[in-house]
Amino acid sequence: MKKALVLSLLFLLFVHYSEAAKQTAVKGLRHASYKSYTRVVVDIDGPLEYSHNRLYNPNRLYFDLKNCRLSAIAKSSLKARDNILGSVRMAQFDKETVRVVFDLKNSKNFYAFLLENPYRLVIDVYAIKDSVAVKAGKKEKKVSIDKAVPEIKTIVIDPGHGGKDPGAVGPNGLREKDIVLAVSKKLGKILREKHGVNVVYTRKRDTFVPLNERTEIANAKGADLFISIHTNASRKKSARGIETYFLNWTNNREALRVAARENKISFSKMQKVQDELNLILNDLARNNKRQESMRLAYSVQSSMVNLLKKDYRSVKNLGVKYALFYVLVGAEMPSILVEISFISNREEERRLAKDSFKEMIANALAKGINTYISQSALIVQRDSAIP
Repeated sequence: MKKALVLSLLFLLFVHYSEAAKQTAVKGLRHASYKSYTRVVVDIDGPLEYSHNRLYNPNRLYFDLKNCRLSAIAKSSLKARDNILGSVRMAQFDKETVRVVFDLKNSKNFYAFLLENPYRLVIDVYAIKDSVAVKAGKKEKKVSIDKAVPEIKTIVIDPGHGGKDPGAVGPNGLREKDIVLAVSKKLGKILREKHGVNVVYTRKRDTFVPLNERTEIANAKGADLFISIHTNASRKKSARGIETYFLNWTNNREALRVAARENKISFSKMQKVQDELNLILNDLARNNKRQESMRLAYSVQSSMVNLLKKDYRSVKNLGVKYALFYVLVGAEMPSILVEISFISNREEERRLAKDSFKEMIANALAKGINTYISQSALIVQRDSAIP
């Protein structure tokens, strides 16, 4: 009888620890504050599902992380010390749920997304835009206090992938991470020496930088433009061409496929995740970043096509598109992602291997960026002349 009882207790303990082992551990909190939003990162050690809700009086937002346990070593609270968030805290709500609570100061919209390698939940909480009253005759109307396009002084160049993440690999073994790093360095040199721009790289070597940290670098540096450089890939070996993206919702399956590859998630998950993008589209439109990103994208795409076609008649113009790229989410400046060729296409892989072609791509990108800067200066002059 005693033996049976001991065996039963051992079995219950085994089940308990087995269930605990299946749970995702919540390892900690960290945050960064920027002009228009505060980013909170919840570090975890595996996949999870979550739900969220708003509470009022006082104004709060909370996330319930399902099938999770709070690690004993986790930092369970932080103070944002900005005008968007007060404190953020988390606790074991029940045996299967960790609850993360945000005390909101000046916030209405937020956007959350999961990233892998390493796993983390990223939550961007956006500030409510200020407005000022302007008299118009006897009436008063509210207008945005956003200023015109600023002078372009600092550009952050983001060579995609790196380190443990090689990106796409061509038929002959050419790696995306190596090609885009070389092009990025050439572009940075041109922008510095010919256009007098301060250049910052998200990586200068073959190192891994998580997607969310790339725009965080740009925000922290107060960058005026963010350029993410990649090579494309497809299962269709005949696929070829160049294209440029900016951040927006899309129902274009090919654009979704490219975004899924760059975000390192499945196509089906990409479809599901991007439906939540509308939560921040209004903020993007209101602060003018979407319009400026689109203008930058068209300028860069046009420059690449026109310059490359002089030597390569077979260059295919795939145009300007938009999709949800995690690396562009949260950028406080006009931002684009450029796919400079298909590394999966044998002919284009051979081109990418040539230093002369990489130099040509860098010059084309620089010319497109410079055209955008020149046009921006004209827009500022025009707007300042309006009484």
